[in-house]
Amino acid sequence: MGKKAAEALDINYDELAEYLHCNHSVYMKLDSSIYYLTDVNYESWRAQDTSRINEKGHFTDCSELVPTVDEFLSLPFVNGKTVKDVFDHATFYASIKGEKQ
Repeated sequence: MGKKAAEALDINYDELAEYLHCNHSVYMKLDSSIYYLTDVNYESWRAQDTSRINEKGHFTDCSELVPTVDEFLSLPFVNGKTVKDVFDHATFYASIKGEKQ
């Protein structure tokens, strides 16, 4: 899990799937909620709620796991709405990976 970049991405919905394929994760801010949209070992996709941390110190899953980005973008995990439904009201931020020490 990376850190949320300070500056918002300039991206449209049609570019989001390719962005996720290339970068493997993105933060999505919607109102006061922030979701971490990410792959799982390059095999499946999920959304995580950044306000809830599990016992391992990771964000808590708030969507089911699905094998493709297209399926993921069609999941209604945001109060019954999909990423496409909320896209125009959301702000997206890069996930910045920290340097290993």
